[in-house]
Amino acid sequence: IKAGIGFINAIPEFICSNPKWIAKFKEKGIPCAGDDIKSQFGATILHRIVTRFIEDRGHKIDNTYQLNIGGNTDFLNMKDESRLISKRLSKTNAVTSILGEKQFGVLIGPSDYIPHLNDNKICYINVKGKQFGELPFELDIKLSVEDSPNSAGVMVDVIRAMRVALDRGISGNLEAISAYYFKSPAVQYRDDIAGTMVEDFINFKK
Repeated sequence: IKAGIGFINAIPEFICSNPKWIAKFKEKGIPCAGDDIKSQFGATILHRIVTRFIEDRGHKIDNTYQLNIGGNTDFLNMKDESRLISKRLSKTNAVTSILGEKQFGVLIGPSDYIPHLNDNKICYINVKGKQFGELPFELDIKLSVEDSPNSAGVMVDVIRAMRVALDRGISGNLEAISAYYFKSPAVQYRDDIAGTMVEDFINFKK
């Protein structure tokens, strides 16, 4: 804020989603976007899409979990349990906030550091619930990706959007950018709606 530059918060600390901080950026006349970057095709975005689709199709979710393991510095840092609080909260809210039904068991978060995986991130997603006639169903998914480059393209988009905001004199939280590219924006939107908002932001003309 003192430097007077646009601010992008890619880590799971709640800054650009905090009304007090948003007001400070707004007062200074500079834009901000965040919090906690959402990978281009990662565990959170996949989990969001799957659970929303299940609910849209009229099924009831009883419980779901997402377990992530990896061998990069991100997972090494999270061996310190105190660093996991905001990460787990961010990932959990990213999934549950877009669902109508909130009363079900949910556990989402980093699970372990395995050095020999290096930058490979492996995610296990499980969803259990009831379909028509109270008949049970269960879904198991495994996703394996190179973790770091999975966020690189997203960050390039966000940096470009920040440049657009600065050129147009936009200040405060960039709602569309935050909603589409981050796990914990100030306001959560479904990904299809947030994507349309981003297009509108890019194409906006005074």
